[in-house]
Amino acid sequence: MGFVYLAGAIISEVFGSSMMKITAVNNSKRAIIGVAAGYVLAFYLLSLALLTLPLSFAYAAWSGVGTMLTAIIGFAIFKEEIKATTVIGIIILIIGLILMRV
Repeated sequence: MGFVYLAGAIISEVFGSSMMKITAVNNSKRAIIGVAAGYVLAFYLLSLALLTLPLSFAYAAWSGVGTMLTAIIGFAIFKEEIKATTVIGIIILIIGLILMRV
């Protein structure tokens, strides 16, 4: 069940981060509420995940996978520039998470 909570925490964090970008672009009150709701839910679900998962892995996965997904949303939705160094960083991040679970 810890991985389910962790996945929900990651999705909530990515949602909150995406809403933050929308807030920066058009100062929408709904987006501000989305930022707050996304992060509150993310921290709550992360705390539930920590009941069964080690802190080191859960936090690394939450922040790392969240960063990766946020970057992908930046490329796909917000048309941000894709840099080779960003792609390399994401690959290294994935390798690091795999090594933490081995």
